[in-house]
Amino acid sequence: MHTCLPRTALLAIALLFTQGAIAQDAASMSPESAAMAASAPRDPALKPVFDQFGGKPGLVALMNDFMANLMADARTRPYFAAADREHIKAELVDQFCVILDGPCTYTGKDMEKVHRNLGINRAAFNALVEDLQTAMDKNKVPFRAQNKLLAKLAPMHPAVITR
Repeated sequence: MHTCLPRTALLAIALLFTQGAIAQDAASMSPESAAMAASAPRDPALKPVFDQFGGKPGLVALMNDFMANLMADARTRPYFAAADREHIKAELVDQFCVILDGPCTYTGKDMEKVHRNLGINRAAFNALVEDLQTAMDKNKVPFRAQNKLLAKLAPMHPAVITR
């Protein structure tokens, strides 16, 4: 188990505080634009954080370790065992790159469509967050940079947990 579980609590707190703002912003957008905004919200203030992740090469290394963690974790392995893991890693690199205001374009599906039929529960989601934290620690991503990314990912929580 990851020793920094307070970050999971941070993710939950960020989710509670950002859900209302995201819903309010989404109400003024087309459904497709709102879905993409929730999937990959670009934030220019995070450009320095993108650099702390090591830029795009750092995100590639992070995703390699993250996927290895997901496959080694009995709580998350079933969700990825039959999936195209190389494709997932590439999509996550682009999505995180966009979120962190890197020079990328995310063209993947919105989170609701991707996760709709996977039956992900809260325990599996929390395990995934722990696996991401472990990968970020391994890649020496500064704690504050980790928290900034987790706060940006938090609004996706309702689209990922489907049961």
